[in-house]
Parts: sequence; C-alpha cells; structure tokens
Amino acid sequence: MISMDKSLKSALFSFVLFAVFVSSYGQTCRSYSFSSNQQFSTCLDLPVLNSFLHWNYDSAANTVDIAFRHAGTTSSQWVAWALNPSGQTMGGSQCLVALQTSTGIRAYTAPIGASESMPSLQEANLSFGVSNLSANLESGVMIIFAKLQLTSELLSTNQLWQVGPMNGDSPSAHVTSGDNMRSVATIDFRTGETATGAGSINSRMRKRNIHGVLNAVSWGTLMPIGAMMARYLKVFKTANPAWFYLHIACQASAYIVGVAGWATGLKLGNDNPGIQYDTHRNIGITLFALGTLQMFALLLRPKPDHKYRLYWNIYHHCVGYTVIILSIYNIFEGLDILDPAKKWKKIYIGILIFLGAVAVILEAITWVIGYKEETEEFR
Repeated sequence: MISMDKSLKSALFSFVLFAVFVSSYGQTCRSYSFSSNQQFSTCLDLPVLNSFLHWNYDSAANTVDIAFRHAGTTSSQWVAWALNPSGQTMGGSQCLVALQTSTGIRAYTAPIGASESMPSLQEANLSFGVSNLSANLESGVMIIFAKLQLTSELLSTNQLWQVGPMNGDSPSAHVTSGDNMRSVATIDFRTGETATGAGSINSRMRKRNIHGVLNAVSWGTLMPIGAMMARYLKVFKTANPAWFYLHIACQASAYIVGVAGWATGLKLGNDNPGIQYDTHRNIGITLFALGTLQMFALLLRPKPDHKYRLYWNIYHHCVGYTVIILSIYNIFEGLDILDPAKKWKKIYIGILIFLGAVAVILEAITWVIGYKEETEEFR
C-alpha cells in the first residue's frame, strides 16, 4: 500500500509538471499574466522557439520597457534576446542574456562583434543604454526584464532571440540548424509591427540613406560651392562671364537634387506618421520655399544698371546665405536622426572645413585684387 502511494504521488507530480510545461507552451502573449502584476500595452508571439516579447514604449523619453519570455527553459539552458540595426545575423547583435548559475539567476548585457562567428556572450556594455535589467525563471519560463534607451535606428529594427546549453556556469554554442537559425524578425516599437524578413526595414533604411545623401550633396555641399563661385570667381576678369554660368549651373543642380531629397523626406514622413522630427521637417520645408524663390528671382533679375538692381542684390544675397546656413544646420539635424556611423559626420565636417579654408584663401585674394584695382584707379 505504501509502495502504491509513492507510485501514485510520483505519477501525480509528473502529471502536474507536464501540465505546467504544456500550459507554458500553449500560452500566447496576450493571455499571459506576470506574477509581479506588471502590465504591458503591446506584445508579440514570436514565430519560433516558444518565445514572446512584451513592451511599453515611451515616445517622450524614447525608451521602451521590455519583457522577453522563453517557455520551456530548463536550468541547463541560457536565453538571449537582442537588437541588431546592422543586419539579421548575430554579428553586431546587442544582447540581453539570462541564465541560471550555481548562485542563482543571472541577467547581463553582451554585445557580439561584427566578425564573431562563435560568440561567447561575454558581459560588456551595449551600444545603447540599458537599465532595470533582471531575470527570473518560474515554472519553466525564463523572463528577461529591461528598460532600453532607444536611438532613432532602434525604433524600427531587427530583433533576434536564442536559446542554448550551459557548460557549468557559462553559456555554450547554440544549435546551428532548425528554429535556432530562424529566430529573427523585424520589430517596430511604435506600431507593434513585425515581420520575419528584412525587406521592410531595409527598404526604409535605403530611403532614409537616399534622403540623407541627396540633401547632403545638394543643400549641404553644392549650394555653398555655387555661392563661392559667384563671390570669388567674378573678381577675375578672365572668368567673366563664365563665373555666372557656373554659378547658375551649380545652384540649379543643387536645387533639383535638393527637391528630390526634400520629396523623399516628405514620403518618409507620410510612411511613418508616428515619428515626429518637427525641427528637421520644418527647416526642410523652409529651405524648399526659399530655394524656389531664388529660382524665380533668377527669372526676374534686373539688368546691372536698373534702379532696382541694388535691392535685388540685397535680397538675393540675404536669402542665399540664409539657405546655406539653414542647410548646414539641417544636415546635422538629419545626421543626428539617422545616427549613422560616426565617420559620416566626420566626413561632412571635413568637407565644411575644406570649403571654409578655400573660402578664407579666396577671400584674401579677392581683397588683394580689389585693393590693387582701387590703387591703379587712384593713380
């Protein structure tokens, strides 16, 4: 009888464990209740590895509170969830890792190098801020909690999640086949949209990069060069009237390319109504309006001896220099929004320094030539 009781208890205990295990697999993100009574406004049932993501996005602070769940976790497994704006591979991933060691549950951050083929998940800081990081393992469900400080490129990006075996207190390599190689998708923290392919994210990134390149080349580079042509070439008698046509050609090209960049910016704004870059957008609209006025002013340009030519010159110069100053400012606004590799901002700063140095040299030459001409006239 005693033996039978023990067998019955053992069978009952096994059934309970099995029921808990099955129920954890059958959970959806919306039917799950956190033991800490935490509430999340948005969640996703991730397509593989019995994983789920819950979050609250704070648009004012540009932060997101996340809870990543993996059902069916054992004490001999590690769990990780990551963001990777550079692609849908583990190289470059910024990971949150949770595992059970001999001293308890441990949660930490682990960036993966772009060239790492077998990441060791060593603890280190990520490329963005992470706070309130913790994890717990309850009834076979590992949950990672964290608050992430998002950059613009992380609002809509790639997410990866993974599970692998432990080697003592350290994580070992995960399986490189099946669902472990399909655990990647895109995510948009603002809208809750996700996809298992990179198409939409890569398409949006291409549009943003095209927008940035067009505007940096047109408003940010060609416009200043065109102004320098008008300012400095006309003092050379041999350059007259070539400087005028070079000036017109450069500014017209800048305007055409700039309008294309402006249009792509409007399209990006319409495709992503949840993102508000009011300063950048408003300056862009202002630049388009002023640039258009400059183009029309060319058609209404009075002859050199006309009584209104002085006023036209004042208008043309003031609007032109305003466009250049606003353009450069807005290029840096755009670089902050795109948040590309730091080298691109350094390259543009280098271009501005070069143009500034050329302007200083040409300004000095202009003053010298002007002084000689005045001296000769006086004689």
